[in-house]
Amino acid sequence: MKVVILAGGYGTRISEYSHLKPKPMIEIGGKPILWHIMKEYSHYGFNEFIICAGYKQHIIKEWFNNYYLYNSDITYDFTKENRMEIHSNVAEPWKVTIVDTGLNTMTGGRIKRVQPYIGDEAFMLTYGDGVSDVNIRELAEFHKSHGKIATITAVNVGQQFGVLEIDDNGIISKFREKNKKDGGVVNAGYMVLNPEIFDYLEDDTTVFEKRPLEMVSAAGQLMAYRHFGFWKCMDTQRDMQQLEKMISSGDAPWMVWKQSQ
Repeated sequence: MKVVILAGGYGTRISEYSHLKPKPMIEIGGKPILWHIMKEYSHYGFNEFIICAGYKQHIIKEWFNNYYLYNSDITYDFTKENRMEIHSNVAEPWKVTIVDTGLNTMTGGRIKRVQPYIGDEAFMLTYGDGVSDVNIRELAEFHKSHGKIATITAVNVGQQFGVLEIDDNGIISKFREKNKKDGGVVNAGYMVLNPEIFDYLEDDTTVFEKRPLEMVSAAGQLMAYRHFGFWKCMDTQRDMQQLEKMISSGDAPWMVWKQSQ
Protein backbone atom coordinates (compact mmCIF):
# COMPACT_ATOMS: atom_id res chain seq x y z
CA MET A 1 0.00 0.00 0.00
CA LYS A 2 1.42 3.38 -1.05
CA VAL A 3 1.68 6.30 1.38
CA VAL A 4 0.70 9.76 0.09
CA ILE A 5 2.03 12.72 2.08
CA LEU A 6 0.70 16.25 1.65
CA ALA A 7 3.75 18.51 1.63
CA GLY A 8 2.93 21.38 -0.69
CA GLY A 9 1.49 24.16 1.47
CA TYR A 10 3.08 27.47 2.43
CA GLY A 11 3.24 26.80 6.19
CA THR A 12 2.32 30.39 6.99
CA ARG A 13 1.81 29.79 10.72
CA ILE A 14 5.44 28.81 11.11
CA SER A 15 6.78 31.44 8.72
CA GLU A 16 9.89 31.97 10.88
CA TYR A 17 11.22 28.85 9.13
CA SER A 18 8.90 28.17 6.19
CA HIS A 19 10.02 31.29 4.32
CA LEU A 20 13.25 29.33 3.70
CA LYS A 21 11.90 25.82 3.09
CA PRO A 22 8.63 23.85 2.95
CA LYS A 23 7.23 23.13 6.41
CA PRO A 24 7.72 19.34 6.06
CA MET A 25 11.45 20.03 5.58
CA ILE A 26 11.79 21.93 8.87
CA GLU A 27 14.08 19.87 11.07
CA ILE A 28 13.52 18.37 14.48
CA GLY A 29 16.32 16.30 15.92
CA GLY A 30 18.48 17.10 12.92
CA LYS A 31 16.08 15.58 10.37
CA PRO A 32 13.07 17.03 8.51
CA ILE A 33 9.73 16.20 10.12
CA LEU A 34 8.87 14.59 6.77
CA TRP A 35 11.65 12.06 7.42
CA HIS A 36 10.22 11.29 10.86
CA ILE A 37 6.81 10.60 9.36
CA MET A 38 8.28 8.33 6.70
CA LYS A 39 10.38 6.45 9.26
CA GLU A 40 7.23 5.64 11.22
CA TYR A 41 5.44 4.24 8.17
CA SER A 42 8.57 2.33 7.20
CA HIS A 43 8.75 0.79 10.67
CA TYR A 44 5.44 -0.91 9.92
CA GLY A 45 6.53 -2.10 6.48
CA PHE A 46 5.12 0.68 4.29
CA ASN A 47 8.05 1.86 2.16
CA GLU A 48 6.56 3.35 -1.01
CA PHE A 49 5.85 7.07 -0.76
CA ILE A 50 4.26 9.68 -2.99
CA ILE A 51 4.97 13.21 -1.81
CA CYS A 52 2.58 15.94 -2.94
CA ALA A 53 4.98 18.85 -3.24
CA GLY A 54 4.33 22.46 -4.19
CA TYR A 55 5.87 25.40 -2.37
CA LYS A 56 9.67 25.26 -2.75
CA GLN A 57 9.32 21.69 -4.03
CA HIS A 58 12.87 21.75 -5.38
CA ILE A 59 14.20 21.64 -1.80
CA ILE A 60 12.42 18.34 -1.16
CA LYS A 61 13.75 16.88 -4.41
CA GLU A 62 17.30 18.03 -3.73
CA TRP A 63 17.25 16.61 -0.19
CA PHE A 64 16.23 13.15 -1.36
CA ASN A 65 18.60 13.31 -4.32
CA ASN A 66 21.48 13.80 -1.90
CA TYR A 67 20.12 11.60 0.90
CA TYR A 68 22.89 9.02 0.77
CA LEU A 69 25.50 11.79 0.82
CA TYR A 70 23.97 13.31 3.93
CA ASN A 71 23.97 9.96 5.72
CA SER A 72 27.24 8.35 4.65
CA ASP A 73 30.95 8.81 5.28
CA ILE A 74 32.65 10.03 2.11
CA THR A 75 36.23 10.30 0.89
CA TYR A 76 36.97 12.87 -1.83
CA ASP A 77 40.24 12.07 -3.57
CA PHE A 78 41.38 15.09 -5.59
CA THR A 79 44.99 13.93 -5.98
CA LYS A 80 44.58 11.67 -8.98
CA GLU A 81 41.14 11.04 -10.46
CA ASN A 82 38.87 13.45 -8.62
CA ARG A 83 37.27 10.33 -7.18
CA MET A 84 34.53 10.09 -4.56
CA GLU A 85 34.28 6.98 -2.37
CA ILE A 86 31.23 6.33 -0.21
CA HIS A 87 31.76 4.38 3.02
CA SER A 88 29.02 2.62 5.02
CA ASN A 89 26.28 3.83 2.72
CA VAL A 90 23.19 4.37 4.86
CA ALA A 91 20.01 4.15 2.81
CA GLU A 92 16.37 3.53 3.63
CA PRO A 93 14.36 0.79 1.88
CA TRP A 94 12.19 3.47 0.33
CA LYS A 95 10.76 4.20 -3.08
CA VAL A 96 9.94 7.92 -3.15
CA THR A 97 7.99 9.71 -5.88
CA ILE A 98 7.95 13.50 -5.53
CA VAL A 99 5.22 15.20 -7.56
CA ASP A 100 4.98 18.94 -8.13
CA THR A 101 1.25 19.32 -7.48
CA GLY A 102 1.23 23.09 -7.97
CA LEU A 103 1.91 26.15 -5.89
CA ASN A 104 -1.64 27.13 -4.90
CA THR A 105 -3.42 23.80 -5.27
CA MET A 106 -5.75 22.84 -2.43
CA THR A 107 -5.38 19.53 -0.57
CA GLY A 108 -8.01 17.67 -2.59
CA GLY A 109 -6.48 18.93 -5.82
CA ARG A 110 -3.06 17.67 -4.76
CA ILE A 111 -4.45 14.20 -4.06
CA LYS A 112 -6.24 14.22 -7.42
CA ARG A 113 -3.00 15.11 -9.21
CA VAL A 114 -1.17 12.05 -7.90
CA GLN A 115 -3.92 9.61 -8.89
CA PRO A 116 -1.86 8.27 -11.86
CA TYR A 117 0.89 7.25 -9.41
CA ILE A 118 -1.52 5.43 -7.10
CA GLY A 119 -3.58 3.44 -9.55
CA ASP A 120 -6.71 1.49 -8.68
CA GLU A 121 -5.79 0.49 -5.14
CA ALA A 122 -6.26 1.61 -1.57
CA PHE A 123 -3.66 4.01 -0.25
CA MET A 124 -2.63 5.83 2.89
CA LEU A 125 -2.71 9.60 3.27
CA THR A 126 -1.32 11.90 5.90
CA TYR A 127 -0.12 15.45 6.41
CA GLY A 128 3.56 16.38 6.26
CA ASP A 129 3.57 18.15 9.62
CA GLY A 130 2.12 15.70 12.15
CA VAL A 131 3.76 12.84 14.06
CA SER A 132 2.13 10.07 16.06
CA ASP A 133 2.69 6.66 17.63
CA VAL A 134 -0.39 5.22 15.92
CA ASN A 135 0.03 1.55 15.02
CA ILE A 136 -0.18 1.88 11.25
CA ARG A 137 -0.41 -1.85 10.63
CA GLU A 138 -3.48 -2.04 12.87
CA LEU A 139 -4.89 1.05 11.15
CA ALA A 140 -4.59 -0.67 7.75
CA GLU A 141 -6.21 -3.84 9.07
CA PHE A 142 -9.07 -1.83 10.58
CA HIS A 143 -9.71 -0.15 7.24
CA LYS A 144 -9.82 -3.47 5.39
CA SER A 145 -12.18 -4.93 8.00
CA HIS A 146 -15.02 -2.42 7.54
CA GLY A 147 -14.98 -2.12 3.74
CA LYS A 148 -15.92 1.56 3.58
CA ILE A 149 -14.28 4.23 1.41
CA ALA A 150 -12.31 6.13 4.02
CA THR A 151 -10.77 5.82 7.46
CA ILE A 152 -9.54 8.79 9.48
CA THR A 153 -7.45 8.53 12.62
CA ALA A 154 -9.34 10.36 15.36
CA VAL A 155 -7.67 11.80 18.45
CA ASN A 156 -8.79 13.87 21.43
CA VAL A 157 -7.03 17.23 21.60
CA GLY A 158 -7.75 20.90 22.18
CA GLN A 159 -9.75 22.12 19.21
CA GLN A 160 -7.85 23.41 16.19
CA PHE A 161 -8.85 21.08 13.37
CA GLY A 162 -11.82 19.60 11.50
CA VAL A 163 -14.47 18.13 13.82
CA LEU A 164 -15.64 14.50 13.72
CA GLU A 165 -18.97 13.31 15.10
CA ILE A 166 -18.70 9.55 15.67
CA ASP A 167 -21.47 7.08 16.54
CA ASP A 168 -21.14 3.97 18.73
CA ASN A 169 -20.15 1.81 15.73
CA GLY A 170 -17.27 4.06 14.77
CA ILE A 171 -19.03 5.55 11.75
CA ILE A 172 -18.30 9.26 11.30
CA SER A 173 -21.80 10.66 10.96
CA LYS A 174 -20.67 14.19 10.29
CA PHE A 175 -17.49 15.96 9.20
CA ARG A 176 -17.31 19.72 9.51
CA GLU A 177 -14.94 22.58 10.12
CA LYS A 178 -14.34 23.78 13.66
CA ASN A 179 -16.18 26.56 15.45
CA LYS A 180 -15.52 28.46 18.66
CA LYS A 181 -17.53 26.04 20.81
CA ASP A 182 -15.73 22.93 19.65
CA GLY A 183 -13.33 20.64 21.46
CA GLY A 184 -12.64 16.95 21.60
CA VAL A 185 -12.27 14.45 18.76
CA VAL A 186 -10.46 15.73 15.66
CA ASN A 187 -8.97 14.54 12.39
CA ALA A 188 -5.31 13.64 12.99
CA GLY A 189 -4.56 12.56 9.43
CA TYR A 190 -3.13 9.03 9.17
CA MET A 191 -5.93 8.11 6.77
CA VAL A 192 -6.59 5.07 4.59
CA LEU A 193 -8.59 5.61 1.41
CA ASN A 194 -10.07 3.39 -1.26
CA PRO A 195 -9.71 4.54 -4.90
CA GLU A 196 -13.39 5.55 -4.95
CA ILE A 197 -12.29 8.68 -3.09
CA PHE A 198 -11.11 10.14 -6.40
CA ASP A 199 -14.75 10.36 -7.53
CA TYR A 200 -15.22 13.05 -4.88
CA LEU A 201 -12.25 15.18 -6.02
CA GLU A 202 -12.84 17.67 -8.80
CA ASP A 203 -9.94 20.03 -9.51
CA ASP A 204 -7.15 22.11 -7.97
CA THR A 205 -9.66 24.18 -5.98
CA THR A 206 -11.02 21.16 -4.08
CA VAL A 207 -10.33 21.26 -0.34
CA PHE A 208 -10.25 17.62 0.73
CA GLU A 209 -11.36 18.35 4.29
CA LYS A 210 -14.52 20.15 3.18
CA ARG A 211 -16.95 18.91 0.51
CA PRO A 212 -15.25 15.54 -0.30
CA LEU A 213 -15.11 14.32 3.31
CA GLU A 214 -18.49 15.83 4.09
CA MET A 215 -20.03 13.90 1.18
CA VAL A 216 -18.29 10.65 2.10
CA SER A 217 -19.49 11.11 5.66
CA ALA A 218 -23.06 11.82 4.57
CA ALA A 219 -23.00 8.57 2.58
CA GLY A 220 -21.97 6.61 5.70
CA GLN A 221 -18.61 5.77 4.13
CA LEU A 222 -16.29 7.51 6.59
CA MET A 223 -14.93 5.55 9.55
CA ALA A 224 -12.91 6.59 12.60
CA TYR A 225 -9.87 4.75 13.88
CA ARG A 226 -9.66 5.92 17.48
CA HIS A 227 -6.13 6.61 18.68
CA PHE A 228 -5.53 7.29 22.37
CA GLY A 229 -1.75 7.58 22.23
CA PHE A 230 0.56 10.36 21.16
CA TRP A 231 -0.13 12.75 18.29
CA LYS A 232 1.14 16.25 17.63
CA CYS A 233 0.95 18.63 14.71
CA MET A 234 3.90 20.98 14.17
CA ASP A 235 1.81 24.00 13.36
CA THR A 236 3.84 26.75 15.05
CA GLN A 237 7.36 27.51 16.24
CA ARG A 238 6.26 26.55 19.76
CA ASP A 239 5.13 23.14 18.50
CA MET A 240 8.50 22.66 16.82
CA GLN A 241 10.33 23.54 20.01
CA GLN A 242 8.21 21.10 22.01
CA LEU A 243 8.99 18.26 19.59
CA GLU A 244 12.67 19.16 19.64
CA LYS A 245 12.66 19.10 23.44
CA MET A 246 11.03 15.67 23.45
CA ILE A 247 13.77 14.30 21.19
CA SER A 248 16.50 15.87 23.32
CA SER A 249 15.04 14.34 26.48
CA GLY A 250 14.79 10.89 24.92
CA ASP A 251 11.00 10.90 25.22
CA ALA A 252 9.74 11.05 21.63
CA PRO A 253 6.83 8.55 21.42
CA TRP A 254 6.50 8.75 17.62
CA MET A 255 10.04 7.43 17.10
CA VAL A 256 8.83 3.82 17.26
CA TRP A 257 11.74 2.64 15.11
CA LYS A 258 14.14 3.47 17.95
CA GLN A 259 12.06 1.65 20.53
CA SER A 260 12.51 -1.62 18.64
CA GLN A 261 16.32 -1.31 18.37
